[in-house]
Amino acid sequence: MTRSAPAFELLPGAAESPVLLHVPHSARAVPREVREGIVLPEAELARELDHITDAHTAELAERAASLAGLRPWRFVNGLSRLVVDPERFPDEREEMTAVGMGAVYTRTTHREVLRPAGTDPEPLLARYFRPYAAAMTEAVAGRLAATGRAVVIDVHSYPTEPLPYELHGSGPRPPVCLGTDAFHTPPELAEAARKAFAGFGETGLDSPFAGTYVPLEFYGTDVRVHALMVEIRRDTYMSEPGGPAGPGLGGLASALAALVDAL
Repeated sequence: MTRSAPAFELLPGAAESPVLLHVPHSARAVPREVREGIVLPEAELARELDHITDAHTAELAERAASLAGLRPWRFVNGLSRLVVDPERFPDEREEMTAVGMGAVYTRTTHREVLRPAGTDPEPLLARYFRPYAAAMTEAVAGRLAATGRAVVIDVHSYPTEPLPYELHGSGPRPPVCLGTDAFHTPPELAEAARKAFAGFGETGLDSPFAGTYVPLEFYGTDVRVHALMVEIRRDTYMSEPGGPAGPGLGGLASALAALVDAL
């Protein structure tokens, strides 16, 4: 919970790489001015960060980038998703608004109050959400300009046991879940991911989390932009919730690098 963490960072890869590893939920930092609008006491906020943070996914992406034959680009969020969630729709299309977890969360993973009723999301959207979206749009446009295509790989993790906020938590929870989009995820992209992560057992599709992230400027319109969400069950690589990474992280980094190399 600091003011010094960068809001986001684009880390260059090879000029000829079309791949952009997107890491939106790995950070725990909450700027002081944002913390003032959150009603949870410090201990409860720390526990919520344990549950909501995709811990160690930035390190996973960094390791994979180093192992890949052609280094991918990385876009890493430096702030917690409790500030804003850059992957949510900022409008009525966002189904997670039903549980208080749209672009600006008002409820926690356990459906407790995070921000007071009637909190205006606009200041946070203006300061954090829209600049992030614009920078991701520019990053994808850069890959299109350089290579003629862009492949956004979302790097996420999810808890072994469902949390109360999950809308689709009753379905399968495989070691690796691939989130897809009918327009932006061609079958060969999902198949490449299945092969890359085959060593971790079953690789499922769209359960418990579905979809993937594409900047709105390209969403549903630009066939040159491919996207896939990689959701890794946390017991495969870390102690839950919010604990240290274990030896599984190295194998996952190798698998992610193999996926990057296949693209």
